[in-house]
Amino acid sequence: MKVVVIGAGYAGTIAANRLAKKSDADVTVVNPRAEFVERVRLHEHIAGSGTALTPLAEMLDPRIRLVVGSVDKIGDGTVVLADGASLPFDRLVYAAGGAPAAPSGTYAVGALETVDQARSALAALPDGAAVTVVGGGLTGIETAAEVAESRPGLRVRLLTEGEVGASLGPGARARVRRELDRLGVEIERGRFDGAADDLVLWAIATQVSDLAARSGIAVDDAGRVLVDEFLRSVSDPRIVAVGDGAAVPGQRLSCQTALPQGAHGADNLVRELAGKPARAYSMGYTGQNVSIGRKRAVIQAARRDDTPTRIHFGGAPAVVVKEQVCRMARGAARTARYAWLPAPR
Repeated sequence: MKVVVIGAGYAGTIAANRLAKKSDADVTVVNPRAEFVERVRLHEHIAGSGTALTPLAEMLDPRIRLVVGSVDKIGDGTVVLADGASLPFDRLVYAAGGAPAAPSGTYAVGALETVDQARSALAALPDGAAVTVVGGGLTGIETAAEVAESRPGLRVRLLTEGEVGASLGPGARARVRRELDRLGVEIERGRFDGAADDLVLWAIATQVSDLAARSGIAVDDAGRVLVDEFLRSVSDPRIVAVGDGAAVPGQRLSCQTALPQGAHGADNLVRELAGKPARAYSMGYTGQNVSIGRKRAVIQAARRDDTPTRIHFGGAPAVVVKEQVCRMARGAARTARYAWLPAPR
């Protein structure tokens, strides 16, 4: 069986490695770059306090073929690349993921290309310059904190329409605000009106790749592939969709979601090869973690339906937990070993 995996993020990498380790499928991964990007570390990449890149040669099983290139279209059993080359497939894992975009004059935090540009722009700013981070979710919090800690001479503002850390519980939100205040981050409620400071970092990422839509695959209003309970495309059962580009009910965009989807999608292909029936996908959450610079973090426990509990903590133990979570996510994608809780009944 020829399996083509589009995308080598958390979902695509764990799916490809799981297939290579559990079956004799001929696996090819297509990715726009030769590096694995740890999206959970892109705020470190911007601030220059860490790196988010690992060569895919170190992440993928040696039996996997890597093709560095962009996919132009998914055809009938064929993936057509931007350079005109084509790859035939019997089964396809669609892990094209997100495609963060930002207004003109700003830099999208979730896209490596603009993150590299933002890193250079930030490094060139003199003390006293103003930086605005748009978005009060966990990505915005981490980005604002990382910039403020690494460049204390800058004026850093976090602009958000809603509450900062709205997905966290009240206690965790209050702790995040205290930590941001300690770093001198100004929090402002409102909508971005296009007025530019010296640097504007766009930390709102809801867009996904339009590859599925322009290939005629059934998608929802956001462009995510519509799937059945087995993570198969409802319009083409040869396609398994996982990660940010899959319309799985009740799932939020995160590596905590991408990893089990990628693993489960691969496992169902392995079952198919063995002549066994597919299993329905089920996944429950455990919590959320947010870095506040390199020396602080907040850990929020959650019920399996992703609603926060009253349990949260910070301080040095939270820093250790957050770092271990990031390392575990990268390690799971590389080793293909991952276990998760089922969804609540």
